[in-house]
Amino acid sequence: MLDIIIIVLFIIAGVGVGIDSIKLLPTSVLDQVSNLEALKLVFSGFCGLLGLVIGLVAQTTYRRLENQIRNTAIEVILTRSVGLVIGLLLANLMLAPIFLLPIPQEFSFIKPMIAILGSVSFAFLGISLADSHGRTFLRLINPNSIESLLVAEGTLKPAATKIVDTSCIIDGRIEELIKTGFIEGQLLVPQFVLQELQQLADAANDQKRVRGRRGLDILNQMQEAFPDRIMIHPADYEDITTVDNKLVRLAQEINGTMLTNDYNLSKVANLQKILILNVNDLAQAVRPIYLPGDHLDLKILKQGKESQQGVGYLDDGTMVVVEEGRDYVGDELQVVVTSALQTSAGRMIFAKLANVISH
Repeated sequence: MLDIIIIVLFIIAGVGVGIDSIKLLPTSVLDQVSNLEALKLVFSGFCGLLGLVIGLVAQTTYRRLENQIRNTAIEVILTRSVGLVIGLLLANLMLAPIFLLPIPQEFSFIKPMIAILGSVSFAFLGISLADSHGRTFLRLINPNSIESLLVAEGTLKPAATKIVDTSCIIDGRIEELIKTGFIEGQLLVPQFVLQELQQLADAANDQKRVRGRRGLDILNQMQEAFPDRIMIHPADYEDITTVDNKLVRLAQEINGTMLTNDYNLSKVANLQKILILNVNDLAQAVRPIYLPGDHLDLKILKQGKESQQGVGYLDDGTMVVVEEGRDYVGDELQVVVTSALQTSAGRMIFAKLANVISH
């Protein structure tokens, strides 16, 4: 629609110019014209066609400029605008004394020429400096301005809100993950999760009571350490009975990411197309990889199933089977990795004795 309006405006302007241009003809020429209205019609038609051509050029130029602006990053547009304004201000300040100089009437055209050239030059200088140092300028004003602008235009994605479940709070490793910066964004603890922790803390079963109190203590510590990131969400769903289903519903409503250690909940949430962060999966992913030939310091804790085998464990719980380690139960040894085996129960490392550290 806008394209049609631009072209029509130029055609109307061309027709108007054609009609008015008749008045600019000399009187001697007009006296020789037998049909003045026909001449106006010819002039207006010719100028209307010229206006159509110019309108098409203007419409094409406008669309190209619009596409270029749309494809330009928002921070570039902002910094160039600031550079343009500063350049024009400097041009006016520096050219003002020139306008006060006494210039002869014959050379009065010099002032507007200098004003135009100076304004154009300083404007391009301001835009060029904005392209070179615009990001630094924005960061001086607001250290987070560039990131905010990139998020607003869709170049960067904002950190999704994390919904924390009961198992993840009781586990406790989430606190260390927040401290180290591996988890970003807001962390929501739903009210029904808090109620479940309270029910566990008040349970008659000693094991459940210890787990519930541990979860409440860890949650209090996280709120004290990160008051701006840990939020208690009041949402509840009376029509849903289980906490897991409530977590799934909340994650769907706010388009959040679920933080859990529950294997079954992870599977259900994945079926519902909900993004899951499982701390156990993270721990499994960052476990050190031992290759044949690597040396380990290991304490032999018990005898192995096979003859002359000793068994020890790494800090992450990985079982290490040491050949000829049966006689060193209770001792700390340096062993050399020979192979590794991934089983359904976890990873198992096989090693042989290197030298005795303490015996």
